[in-house]
Amino acid sequence: MREGAPRPPRVAVVGAASVDDALYARARRLGAVLAERGAIVVCGGRSGVMEAAARGAAEAGGITVGILPGRDGEAANPWITVALPTGLGEARNALVARAGEAVLGVAGGWGTLSELALAAKMGIPAATLGPAPAGVEGLPVHEDPVAAAEWALSAASGYRLSSENRPE
Repeated sequence: MREGAPRPPRVAVVGAASVDDALYARARRLGAVLAERGAIVVCGGRSGVMEAAARGAAEAGGITVGILPGRDGEAANPWITVALPTGLGEARNALVARAGEAVLGVAGGWGTLSELALAAKMGIPAATLGPAPAGVEGLPVHEDPVAAAEWALSAASGYRLSSENRPE
């Protein structure tokens, strides 16, 4: 990155650790579109949706960040560019949500629900690709990975502009 160049947007992709082939393909496409459009893909760094989104982003030449629950950086899936072991267990979900300038949920259960809720609580734009986890209402729902990626990039840009003058 050259001096003075804007940093790329960060989009957190959260979701199910176990997925079928169709959901894996959707999350992989989401990661690819995000990377093709210049975003850094942040995730929990492990399996399922996290692996698929990271794989799509990495195959498209993008940067991926995995915020891991354990202390072993080698536990990251092979598509993670930067593995950040935390040793925090599920508490790392707050870091995943905070690391994004927009958060996209893809299927999942309680972990995904917690990340979406934390993002919303922190004022970070959140939406889903496909149906929201049970208990989540009021978030934008996108059925297409391209539409979800475009929403996330626009939301991240708006979040960045709104937070530039906000104290930490």
